[in-house]
This record gives sequence, C-alpha cells and structure tokens, in this order.
Amino acid sequence: MTILAMASLDLNNKRVLIREDLNVPVKGSSIVNDARVRAALPSIKLALEKGAKVMLMSHLGRPKEGVPLSEQPDSAMAPVAAHLSKLLGQEVKVMPQDFAAAASLKLVPGQCVMLENVRINVGENANADDLSKYYASLCDVFVMDAFGTAHRAQASTHGVAKFADIACAGPLLVAELDALEKALSKPVRPLVALVGGAKVSSKLQVLEALAEKVDALVVGGGIANTFLAAAGKPVGKSLCEADMIECARKIMAKTHIPLPVDVVVASEFKETAAPTVKLVDDVAEDDMILDIGPKSVAMLVETITSARTILWNGPVGVFEFPAFAKGTEAVARAIAANTGFSIAGGGETITAIEKYGIEDQISYISTGGGAFLEFVQGDVLPAVAILEERGRLACSKESITT
Repeated sequence: MTILAMASLDLNNKRVLIREDLNVPVKGSSIVNDARVRAALPSIKLALEKGAKVMLMSHLGRPKEGVPLSEQPDSAMAPVAAHLSKLLGQEVKVMPQDFAAAASLKLVPGQCVMLENVRINVGENANADDLSKYYASLCDVFVMDAFGTAHRAQASTHGVAKFADIACAGPLLVAELDALEKALSKPVRPLVALVGGAKVSSKLQVLEALAEKVDALVVGGGIANTFLAAAGKPVGKSLCEADMIECARKIMAKTHIPLPVDVVVASEFKETAAPTVKLVDDVAEDDMILDIGPKSVAMLVETITSARTILWNGPVGVFEFPAFAKGTEAVARAIAANTGFSIAGGGETITAIEKYGIEDQISYISTGGGAFLEFVQGDVLPAVAILEERGRLACSKESITT
C-alpha cells in the first residue's frame, strides 16, 4: 500500500486533525470500557511529542444528525475528553460546535483539543463536500487513525482526506492494516480461522472469503448449528438458519471445517438452565445447543495448537452463561498459548479476551468490528482507499519534483 504514515512526517507547529474511534460505552459521566481510548493514546501522544497542535474528532453513540446537543446530551464528547485528560496528563477541552468559533481557535504546539461528536454535524453521514472542506480547513495535516470507521465513507473519515493539504494514516491504522495483511495475504501456514456468531447470513461473505484462504475454518455458535444441519446432524430447537444450509454445504466443499462431535445442550436459553453433554447424533428435538462438548474442545484445541497463523472472530458458545462458557474459554486459552501470529476482532471476541485476561497473549487485537469483517471478506474500505489515492499522488508529485 502506498499510504503516507503520520510517524514519518514533520508535525512541528502543524495543525493536526486526527480522526480516532473514541466511541466507548458511557454511563452517566463515566467511561465503562476505555479500550478504544487506550488504543488511540500512543498515536495522540506521538503527535504531541512531534510538536503538533492536535485536534481530535470522533463519534459517540448514535446521535441524530442536525439535532442540537442540548436535545441529546448523552451524545456529548465531554466524558471522553475528561477521561482522555487524565490519561494524557493535560486538559483536553471540547471545541465549540459553532464552526466559525472552532475555526478561529488558536492552539499552541503540544496542546490537544477535541471536536464535538462529528455525527451531529449535518452532512457527516452523506460525506458532504462542504462539511469535508470545513474539517480540512482546520488542519495542515489530516490523520485517519480510526480503523473501526474505515469502512464508512463519511465526511470525517473519507471526505476530509480528499481536501486536506496532507492526508495520512495514524500508527493505529497502520498497525491494523499490517496485522491483517500479515494474517491474510502473507500468512505462515497452517492458517486457521475461527468464526463464531449467531447467523451464517450475517457473516456469509466472510465465511466464503476465508474458505478460499484458510487451511481450516472453525465455526461456532449458531453458525455451527447451521453447518451441523448441513451435514445432516440433528440440532433440535437450536438457533439454525434453514435457508442457509445449502450455502453452508458449498462452503464445506471448499475447505476443512472441523464440526463439533459433541455438544452441551439445555432445554431453554437461560443462565440457570441445566447443561447436558450429548453426542451430536443424540441431540433431541427439544434440545438447544449452547456450547461445544469436551471431545469437540479437545479437537479444536489440537487444530489451534497446530496453527501458525490464527484469525479469531466470535465465540463458540454462549460464553456469557458460566455453564456454557467452557468451549469459548478453552479455545481462547489455546489461541493465547499458541506461539504463532494471532489476530482477533469483533465485540464479543474482545469481551471474551478481557474476560479470560489474555490481552497480552494475542498478537494483535483489532479495534474494528464491521471494518475488520469487511477487510477480511475482501471489501474496499473507503477511508483506506482515499489514503492510498492521496499517497500515490504525493509520491508522483515527489518524483516529478526530484
């Protein structure tokens, strides 16, 4: 990829606008989980150390575009700015929503401020040129560092990169792209992918894409139930997509998919439901499959242990319920113990990683959800594409000048 990297640029005394993904859960005025803020911290610190006048922008929650912040106060960036202030050791003020006032704000090198929630601004979701040009007018250098929003062509992720004098990728985005490239384009084999979740339909393109690349594709959760049904196994009243069975069969014909041989079932979907281990052939009509059984756990652990590259997205069971969490925990710990390269992404996956305390044992944890899946399935990420375009243009200008 031909993309300018923020780390290689001279930012001294430059106005630097950084798009981060600081969309964290907030309760009242407190941050419930600051993982995304902490992930962005090294990029922000680097820009400050380089003497930049830093402006941050992000979205928070799902505010209504064009509606005053006074009518949707839960969308205010103030709690995020306050938390970031503590982590940086300096005050991070939220800039006024008034565009003229924000544009006239005078910053000094080493200072950091934050724009108000970008998704309140009219034209953000439509990637409007006028809003994009406004963002570009605020800076000398635009830095796209929010991989989690790179799959969206919006004014703060894509449009601004068209009009900024310089558009580049931040360290976090560079790390994300490098990790995915390492896992998908140049993997050390065997390459094993683990994809869990409720529905095949929601991850069909991911499964189809991975089937062409991996040496083994492990499926979990409701997705595994559909594949079991495709293999002619009974799934009782488990979550299963009958209309996806033929698609599952086509995917099974492309790559090795180690299906469960035993499962943990219950009569109802409740945390207090009594778990029973059964061979897959013995699943009854009134059974619900909520986890994989011990024989399946051993089989998957062996598959994961033999891998040299692992891509993980999704649990293999209802790990939120202790009685049905053994499969996901065993798989998670097997991935953590693997000495090869591992990359994990997705909300439930990150929750499991944090639950089992294995953050430091995963080679790379992606901050993206939808962007992670879209990259894996081979889609073009608009925010990355515009950075490549700007990077090629910058290189061609440099070659002409020299």
